[in-house]
Amino acid sequence: MVDQVFIRDLLVRTIIGVNPDEREHRQDVLINVALDVDTRAAGASDNLEDAVNYGTLAHQVIALAEQSSYCLVEALAEAIAHLCLQDARVEQVRVRVEKPGAVRFARSVGIEIQRLREDAAR
Repeated sequence: MVDQVFIRDLLVRTIIGVNPDEREHRQDVLINVALDVDTRAAGASDNLEDAVNYGTLAHQVIALAEQSSYCLVEALAEAIAHLCLQDARVEQVRVRVEKPGAVRFARSVGIEIQRLREDAAR
């Protein structure tokens, strides 16, 4: 059985892209994170210390994205995954980063990656 903690549709403004205009002006990116975590201890204790604090994690993801200036969404997604895996309770993470309106006639483009606990050491 896998429990999941998730953050959906976190909208952040950051420098992302390879074109000159993208290197100067912040763009919206949409971030989704899904963490595979055993939540039984938190469920039994009703204690925040036994849980992955999604509020704190959301603030960390926002800070990471807002302070970054990656060229590729792949690099931003990788950095977010690595951040999430810093919590030893996270077994696996899926990160989706989208750039709304980046391609004409498309609502958004982006990437979704999945990383495992052992990937955190790399």
